[in-house]
Amino acid sequence: MPNRVRTAVFPVAGLGTRFLPATKAMPKEMLTVVDRPVIQYAVDEAREAGIEHFVFVTGRNKGVIEDHFDRQYELEHTLEIRGKTEALRELQKDLPSAGQTSFTRQQEPLGLGHAVWCARELVGDQPFALLLPDMVFKGVPGVLRQMMDAYETSGGNVIAVEEVPMEDVSSYGVVARGAGPDEGFRITGMVEKPKREDAPSNLIISGRYILQPQIFSLIADQERGVGGEIQITDAMQTLMTQQHFSGVKYKGQSFDCGSKLGFLTANVAFALDRPDLSEAFRKQIRHLV
Repeated sequence: MPNRVRTAVFPVAGLGTRFLPATKAMPKEMLTVVDRPVIQYAVDEAREAGIEHFVFVTGRNKGVIEDHFDRQYELEHTLEIRGKTEALRELQKDLPSAGQTSFTRQQEPLGLGHAVWCARELVGDQPFALLLPDMVFKGVPGVLRQMMDAYETSGGNVIAVEEVPMEDVSSYGVVARGAGPDEGFRITGMVEKPKREDAPSNLIISGRYILQPQIFSLIADQERGVGGEIQITDAMQTLMTQQHFSGVKYKGQSFDCGSKLGFLTANVAFALDRPDLSEAFRKQIRHLV
């Protein structure tokens, strides 16, 4: 049996330049989809998958993320004395237990690979999940839970993938598909932002990974790639020569909340799923369009 995945890493040090001026003083991960911060969706997904330790790789001006996952006694007390038990229950259920969260700094903007490397001492010599908070998913069960099912069968490394039109592959990391079902097929190669004619498939990497700890030493020796950054894809390509990689074509829908269009679409989709909002919201949309 493969070692159990207990730790998840969340890279949250990005500057959020695509959302300026909103992100001038507020982390992009704290922008809300309906009434929950984007980062909360990723943490909820990880908790559903059985994650016990939540590691956040932060940067300057990101302290509010740490505050979000801490208790606010004054607020809880106010809700309690005002009889707002439902709001209090909702607030408390979102919090990891004491000692389950860790925060470390990425002191230079050197890319995703470097952000993952910054978590090495907190992760230790164990497999871990990597969740990019910009990607918000709707799926039952959650995407990471679907990946855990594949991991428990095959071990090794697991990457979540989805299909896109071939004309869009040049914007993503793309995997080459080997044998096996959608729930866990062998990945035989990967390439970052290929030309359409060079792409091995139309299956793109979707911001969810389960990785073995050997990735850390490979990142440490990795030369800087595109944009002078240390790319996680480069390290995974090297690791693929040594270890098994599986792909999971997950069941669900993704929203790139790092883009304005994806963020707005996510708000609409999640609002329409809310029993307390959907009917009135549909009426407002019909009125607008």
